Amino acid sequence: MNGPAGMGQGQEQAWNEAAIAYAPMGMRGVVRALVRGLVLGGVVYGCLILLLVLRIVERPLFGLERPWTPRITQFVCRAALVILAIPLVVRGQPMQGRGAMVANHVSWLDIFALNATAPIYFVAKSEVAGWAGIGWLARATGTVFIARKGTEAKRQQRLFEDRLRAGHRLMFFPEGTSTDAVRVLPFKSTLFAAFYTHGLDAVMQIQPVTLRYVAPAGQDARFYGWWRDNFVGNLRRMLMQAPQGRVEVVFHDAVAVDAFADRKALAAHCEAVVRAALSPEGF
Repeated sequence: MNGPAGMGQGQEQAWNEAAIAYAPMGMRGVVRALVRGLVLGGVVYGCLILLLVLRIVERPLFGLERPWTPRITQFVCRAALVILAIPLVVRGQPMQGRGAMVANHVSWLDIFALNATAPIYFVAKSEVAGWAGIGWLARATGTVFIARKGTEAKRQQRLFEDRLRAGHRLMFFPEGTSTDAVRVLPFKSTLFAAFYTHGLDAVMQIQPVTLRYVAPAGQDARFYGWWRDNFVGNLRRMLMQAPQGRVEVVFHDAVAVDAFADRKALAAHCEAVVRAALSPEGF
């Protein structure tokens, strides 16, 4: 499948090699980053301790269900955006029924923006579990980790089913990677297969979600994309920036899984909806 504006597969693979220049932020930016970083770290890891303590009580009482701890996660994510001074604009309503959400993937900031709007559980590649700092947070907040091995497919499918039947709303990033914030890569249909097993398609809905980042004035449109530098460098840039741009989360209409013949048709629909809303004309 070609990308936006007729972009071919070869061009999709090459887009992330394009150079980007950021406006300088000076010593004030360094001081700002230090202050924001200390406050953000205190909030995130202080609440992580509280979450882990509360989970000790929550787990034996409710098992897979988590009636309390997602509220702590939501508070942290809302607070993080306030600390970073990144305004959040929400359009539409997150789904309330049984099902999953799928969104385009721009940055680690997606986790904060999406969790700030509703209690959800992310699906991430298994490598994330081993990332220093981030892995701890992901595991504590109930992230579902998947391995890119064919031998793991059945086990992962059962894991998805267990979490979905427990009422968890899972958030998938079907592109499989973060991007430059201005394009949507083709949605991989593999993860959609879990929605077509053991009768789940008859009871589940899928909600497409578009993440749209508006860069700060004077910065490249790709400013918030996490696609060239490492996490530390990207985080430092976010901490230094002032004034910020904004992030917009658009919840589209949820669709019934059984309204589509197969996973490929469902993935194509979700991709088209997300892609259309990413363009300025979509707002």
